[in-house]
Formats: sequence, C-alpha cells, structure tokens
Amino acid sequence: MTVEHFRVGADIGGTFTDLVMLGQDGTLHVRKVPSTVDNYEAAVVDGLAGLRAAAGVPSEQVGEVLHGTTVASNAILEHKGARTGLITTRGFRDVLEIRNLRMPRLYDLHWEKPSPLVPRYLRLAVDERIDHQGGVDKPLDPDEVERVVRRLLDEGVETIAVCLINAYVSADHERQIEAAIERLAPELPRCISSEVLPEINEYQRTSTTVINAYVMPIVAGYLRRLDQGLRATGLTSPLLLMQSNGGLISAEVAARKPVNIIESGPAGGVVGAQALAGKLDLPDIITFDMGGTTAKTSLIEGGQFTRSLDYQVGGGIMVGSRLLTGAGYQLKVPAIDLAEVGAGGGSIVWIDPGGSMRIGPHSAGARPGPVCYGMGGEEPTVTDANVILGYLNPDYLVGGELPLQADRGARVFQDRIAGPLDLELARAAHGAHQIAISNMIRAIRAVSSERGRDPREYALFAFGGNGPLFAAGMARALGMRRIVVPPSPGLFSSFGLLYADVEHHYSRSLKRILRDCPPALLNEAWGALEAEARSQLANDGFQPGQLELRRGANMHYKGQIFELSVPAPDGDFDAAKIAELEERFGQEHERTYGHRAGPEEPVELVNIELIGRGLPDRPLMPEQLKLATEAAIAPAAARRAYFGPEAGWLETAVVGRADLDGGRTGPLIVEEYDATCLVPPGATARRDDFGNILIELP
Repeated sequence: MTVEHFRVGADIGGTFTDLVMLGQDGTLHVRKVPSTVDNYEAAVVDGLAGLRAAAGVPSEQVGEVLHGTTVASNAILEHKGARTGLITTRGFRDVLEIRNLRMPRLYDLHWEKPSPLVPRYLRLAVDERIDHQGGVDKPLDPDEVERVVRRLLDEGVETIAVCLINAYVSADHERQIEAAIERLAPELPRCISSEVLPEINEYQRTSTTVINAYVMPIVAGYLRRLDQGLRATGLTSPLLLMQSNGGLISAEVAARKPVNIIESGPAGGVVGAQALAGKLDLPDIITFDMGGTTAKTSLIEGGQFTRSLDYQVGGGIMVGSRLLTGAGYQLKVPAIDLAEVGAGGGSIVWIDPGGSMRIGPHSAGARPGPVCYGMGGEEPTVTDANVILGYLNPDYLVGGELPLQADRGARVFQDRIAGPLDLELARAAHGAHQIAISNMIRAIRAVSSERGRDPREYALFAFGGNGPLFAAGMARALGMRRIVVPPSPGLFSSFGLLYADVEHHYSRSLKRILRDCPPALLNEAWGALEAEARSQLANDGFQPGQLELRRGANMHYKGQIFELSVPAPDGDFDAAKIAELEERFGQEHERTYGHRAGPEEPVELVNIELIGRGLPDRPLMPEQLKLATEAAIAPAAARRAYFGPEAGWLETAVVGRADLDGGRTGPLIVEEYDATCLVPPGATARRDDFGNILIELP
C-alpha cells in the first residue's frame, strides 16, 4: 500500500501566519493563525500541529516543510540585527556610508540617508591591495590583521564582515583574514565578500556582505529554534526556505547566506501564480498581491517571471525606479522583480491640506487595525470603506472568526471623511475605494507600460487578502479583460511555496569587451560556476539526471552604468555563440529602452551568472486542486452593495466558489474563509477544473 505524502507551506506575515498542506491527490488543507511577533516560530510550530491534527495527517506523512519568512527583513527594518564589525581595505572604510550618491527624492533638502548598519568605530581597515587583475600590490600583514580582529572582539561584535577592494578577482587576502577570525574566535559568525558576492562595484559588494553578516545570527537562531520545535512535534522532514529569487534552499544554506531570503515572503505568491498560469495556458500574466499594508505586482512573460539584478530593503514603500533609489540598504542579489505601493486594507484614508482625499501610505496595521475591527483604531481605513460599500460581510471576515463593528467604522468615516468633504457616506467610501485602485495602478504600470509592455495583453492574477476585492476595478481601469483568482487567495503566498524548485544562483565578474573575449576564457569561467552548482545540488540530494543549469550574462554598452541580464547560450563558446550573445543583448536593450546601438558600439560583459536547479522526481502540480473543507457561506443569500454613482446600490448575490461551476453574471460577491472576491455588474465568473475563479470583463 502506497503511503500518501503531504507537502507543507508556511508563510509568516505581519498579522497572520498562513499554513497550507497539499496531498498528492490535490487535496488542500489550510489554516490561518495570528503571527507570534515575539517568537515567530511558535505560530508555525503550533499552527502546523493544529493543521495536521485537524486533517488527521501523522508526522511521517509530511514529506517536506517549505517556509517563507520576514525574520531577516524585520531585523533590518527594525535595526535589530547583530552587532557587526567590518574589515576593509585602507581608504575604503567609509564606502558603506558614502554609498553611491543616489537619492530617492531629488529636491528634498531635508532628506537624510539611513544610518549605516555598521557604525564607523566598528569599521576597521587593513593596509593591503590586490590589483584589478588579481596580482598582489601590497601583501597582508598578519600582525595587523590580528590587531584589527582583536579590537573588534574587544568591542563585543557578534559577527564580522570582510570586504576588501578587488576581492572579487582574488579571494586570497579575505581568506587569510577569515582564518585569523576563526583562530581567535572559532564560534563567531563571519562572512567574506568573495563568497557572498564575487562581483565588481565595492559599495554593492560591501553593503550586501554587511547585510549578510548583520542578519546571520538572527536567521541562524530562528531556524535552529524552528527546527527544534518541529522535531518536538514529531516532524523530521527537510526544512526548505524560499529565496527572494523564487527558488528554495536548505535551512543550512539559508543560515549561512541569509542575504538570499530577505524578501522570501512576496516571492511565494509569484511562483505559485507562474505554476497555476502554466496549467491554464496563460503565459503572460500580471500578478497582483494586496494584503493589509501593501500591494505588490510582478510580470510573468512567456511563462517566466523576471528577476531584478539588485534591490533595496528598508527604504519605505516605493514603486521601482532605476534612478530614484538610495532610500534603503542595497542588496546585489537576484530577486523577483516586484513593484510595491503603500495600499492595503489597513491603509489610512485622510484629507490633505488642499482638501483632497488621500490613501496611505500609513497603515493602521494589525493592531489597532481598521476602526471596524474594534481593537482601538480611530483612523478610517480602506477596509472601513469596503464594509460601508457592502463588499465585506461584517459577520463573516476570516470565516466568521473576526466580527466587525460596522456601525462604528461608518460613524468615524462620516465624521473624518464624508462630512468634511460634504459627500454622501457611500460616495465618499466609493471614492476611497477608487483612489486605492488608482494608487495601485502605479505599481502595475511600473512593471508593464513603463517597461514597454501593454497591460491589456496580459491577464490579471489576483491574490492576497484584498486582491480579489480590487481586481475587477484594477483590470477595468487598465483595459484588461481577464482575471484569475486562485484557490485560497488569502493564503496564496504560502501555497506558492509548494511549487518552487530548489535553486542556487552563482555569479562572478568578468569585465571584458564581449567581441574581444577569448572563447576559452568564457568556457572556463562558466565551467567553474557549473562545477560549483553540481556539487551543491549533489549535497542537496539530487542525482545528475535531476539537474538543470541555466546561464545568464549581465551586459551593457561600453560607457553605460546599468546592466541588462540576458540568457547565455549553452555548450562551448565560439565566435558564433559570442555573436549570438551580443545579439540577445541588443534585442533586450531595444525591448526595454526602445532603441539599440549600431554594430560599431561595443557590448561589454560585466558579470556571468548561473542558476543551478534541482528537478523533483515527480510533478509538483497535481491535476486538480480541491479544498478539504469548503467554508460555510454567510446566511444571507444577498445584500446591497454600492457600485458607484452610475449603478448605485444593487441587490447583490452572495455566493461561494462552488456556486460558480456553471458560470454566473455579476454583480456577485464571492465569500471565502480567507478573502472576498467582487464581481461587478456585467462581468461573468466561473470556477474552472483547477478551482480558480475566472472573471471576464465586458
């Protein structure tokens, strides 16, 4: 008799921790529990134990636990990382503080850049120099290294980062310093830039290495406690972490290189959307993930999501821009390309000095939350507006576990917003709903029209606790016709973890004019990365036949300062493949910027990349999905909802997802345990064989 195995996804958010458990037959068990902010692992351990008990799944049937967490990003945002020391080359002590002179607000004279994660007295220098070709200009003095390390230890540092100039060419001096740290403080966490990021550009390399060291003890301690907690409940299955780039790594690797899991939370939803869209034969989609505080969007084109070459953390809510950067801490690691805007269910509605209604970016958060939560909130929010409009059921939020004080929310909205603007309450609430939509459209345009893509040619894939509620309004404003709402949309980021592959990303700088680069040099460089990937994936338990290696290259025209990443040809390089790689860059440059240079302009190779992926021995995506238990729908079969001044108040059917099997025409409100989906008048909605709600707009 074959024993069924289950895969678990656990995603920690600021308000809730989402847990999903998927059986091989496609049965999906879900659970949403409050996050335990002071002890994040407790919600995962206790919530998973409760989910398994309710489903009757013994520990030996859990094949693996896949995890997305905000622990690392929270440590940076709250400046609660480890006390970190930095050792660098003499003359480069202040690189971390000077940064790259980018400013997020060009004309704000009062803006101040964030304080460095390592204060100046903990940034020490050694008198060494390796030249740009890897030769030793000035040898390292072992006595000086010992003095510097001992001084940092005397200052009580909890971790040390080492970043020497030109270490991306030769790691010899960094390894000598690492050996000295290991001799003087064997238990002290440490990392060197030549292992974290062997690439040119000293600020990005220094910042990334420092962040890795800064969160390393925090992440390692968290993963150790989580593993112990899971084992105490009988689970011995592997624990894998979602990376910012959409791939999975083992807990052991994540503890050593936590810089790769800083943005692991949002990545899960994009990965899940990619997998489900592939089943629906929708290669081109725009994902829309709206929660309580922010809305995030990403582009999936030709079945593949895009990755950015770097990003910032701790810089506040910003729609992506190549120029207006510098508000946060720079990370030069691949990450799923996301645009983010401060608009969520908890976003505060307010009136500016000019008398205009505004939404966010400030949020009421989980506590006190929206006024209607009855937890002490006094500022009107987007959720309060949606309750006034009849979109949300006051008695049914989170399956009835969170009854709302609708009257109190309406009263505050009337006093703070509708009254001062001399508007009817419903008109004011609908205005707030529409302004939230206009704010979030900025994020969608940032990943589509601002990058040469027409959003009308894409389907909108909506999830998150609030995504399905706003999806139709977003799509209509952008001229999009099709919307996909996946099963359990409010828990979809944890669901998406189940469809990620184990991946390792490697890179190194190889700055050469591409057409002058000897093919043998390219073969040797990519061959070294491939050997490293094969070794790591073998350690992860994958056989040679389960490996997939994909090459990439970062390039620009000579003289440019920004690179574009393109796929690189497989196999041994020759003149024809070098020409093919240059042509791929030209095509990507034209698609991104609308033009390309002539053949006389040389293309410069900056970094080579490699993605090593471990392929599972069985498909991760079942043929069908089915919820183990369909949450009961609210007793009312219909209620009045407001659809703007033209349609006004309409009697609107309240249904469950299963009621859409034959297709229905709006207006409809689809209520579920974890989310509410709004189908406007004239739109049609049906449930497909995979459990998705497919909405077609007129």
